[in-house]
Amino acid sequence: MDPKLLLTVFATVFLAEIGDKTQLATLLFAARDPSAWLGIFLAATLALTCASAIGVAAGAALGQLVDPRLLGVLAGIGFVAIGCWTIYSSLQG
Repeated sequence: MDPKLLLTVFATVFLAEIGDKTQLATLLFAARDPSAWLGIFLAATLALTCASAIGVAAGAALGQLVDPRLLGVLAGIGFVAIGCWTIYSSLQG
């Protein structure tokens, strides 16, 4: 296992998940029932693990069919498009 890759993926996913709507939803569940914190933590952890497993499996399959550099470019274009759409939507009122 490549420690540099491990750290890069960890940092990227960690930073992407901080403050996103999934984390806020988890926070609200915990605020609603603080005594259920362990169940909430386990459910959220399992959900993120399953979502990540789907992403890894899809990426591995796509990586066999499409040049990974092209996937990186397409992902970048997708993120920029989502950012532009978000800015446009917020300016519309």
